[in-house]
Amino acid sequence: MPNKKPVHTDPSDVAAVEGAVEVNGPDAVDVALTPEAAEETSERLLGEAFKARGQRRMKNYPHQPH
Repeated sequence: MPNKKPVHTDPSDVAAVEGAVEVNGPDAVDVALTPEAAEETSERLLGEAFKARGQRRMKNYPHQPH
């Protein structure tokens, strides 16, 4: 499945501000999260980052399903 969204190479900026976690990034990302939501999001991001890295490494091997 082709990726329809632009893929950015710059990471988002993250800051703790008055008990919330603010995320500012490419393509107008601007969100404030509770600490709990930020923790869960970070775990999801890390898990999917590992998965995407594996997909990128394995994409040229013909034995992989498409």
